[in-house]
Amino acid sequence: MSDLKQRVELALDEIRPFLKSDGGDIALNSIENNIVKVQLLGACVGCSVNQMTLKQGVELTIKKHAPEITEVVNVE
Repeated sequence: MSDLKQRVELALDEIRPFLKSDGGDIALNSIENNIVKVQLLGACVGCSVNQMTLKQGVELTIKKHAPEITEVVNVE
């Protein structure tokens, strides 16, 4: 596993308890050209604030661990 992927996984592990407390989860799909592709799972799928969670929670946490990441996007 690459260092970048390890740091992204570490960031996801940090935010996962908050998602799980609301009945959701997140999975790393891929990292391409410094863009992280994730899949929101469970209750996160239909949640009206999932884009805010993605940008304000997930993206900020990932960038804290891996500053070279430029964006985090959700893939279905």
